[in-house]
Amino acid sequence: MTKGSPVDAVKGVVADREWGQFHSEENLAKSVAIEAGELLQCFQWGTDFDPSKVQDELADVLTYCLLLADKLGVDPEQIVLQKLAVTREKYPVDKARGRSERYDAL
Repeated sequence: MTKGSPVDAVKGVVADREWGQFHSEENLAKSVAIEAGELLQCFQWGTDFDPSKVQDELADVLTYCLLLADKLGVDPEQIVLQKLAVTREKYPVDKARGRSERYDAL
């Protein structure tokens, strides 16, 4: 990612606090799941939710995803684009539009 990017900002916060020593691939993956659970908790009891809390939890999920991508040496934008290319193949528009079935059920 480019200089001054969110990844650089996150890495700066981590470096300033010497938290990198705790950021193994496994720990970062666990943190993604934990924060995703906290995001889901915002919607636990129905459709009434606090947008500010959702935004905070989403930022936490994204932060750990960015840190994990960096730790793995992959470009988050590139891996998303690669996955979208696979998705386009598995779910052709003419078969998948408006449907939620898995690709093998289309």
